[in-house]
Amino acid sequence: MTAMTNSPNIDVAKILELQTQTVEKWHQQPIENDFEGVMATVCQQHSFNYQLWHEEDIARSRDVTDAEIAKVKRSIDGFNQQRNDWIEKIDDVITGMIEASEISIVEDAPMNTETPGSTIDRLSILSLRIYHLREQLEREDVSQDHLDSVEHKIAICLLQQDHLAEALNQLLSDIFSGKKRHRTYRQFKMYNDPTLNPYLYQAKSKVNSAA
Repeated sequence: MTAMTNSPNIDVAKILELQTQTVEKWHQQPIENDFEGVMATVCQQHSFNYQLWHEEDIARSRDVTDAEIAKVKRSIDGFNQQRNDWIEKIDDVITGMIEASEISIVEDAPMNTETPGSTIDRLSILSLRIYHLREQLEREDVSQDHLDSVEHKIAICLLQQDHLAEALNQLLSDIFSGKKRHRTYRQFKMYNDPTLNPYLYQAKSKVNSAA
């Protein structure tokens, strides 16, 4: 990875280090979060991606029962909701940091199409992908073509990680210098809300009518 000049408020290099090291650590022991401040929020969000990744693996197995698949799918839904909730929490923490610093925003400062929280989420997923691709290199039951293909994928993922980290660092620098505006984009996901998901509230209405 190329050297980065980090934002004075959030160290992007430490975010990458956190994501990489915890993925490896959590494969050996239970999930822990002993970080503080914004890094604790980043770690918590990362933990839901970690759990989501492994539930997705199970969901694609053909060796489990339909009942087990249904249970896993519900777990996936829950982890994905929490993953998105904590993207918002990262952005909320950044909002708090901006307000505490009393940063003066340039009058015509533009908004970015993606928030820092969303980029950190993408980096989290990349760290998981790189770890599991590297696991493939330890297999002895595959061809050299398979190993070569994995090596190629890892190289691309590392390049993407590098570019995303640089972009995140630039975005944070612009935000904390007042050159760009920052706002948390609320997801308002409807499918998990029993008052907004038609299938859920209509089913509840039918039950109440039958009672």
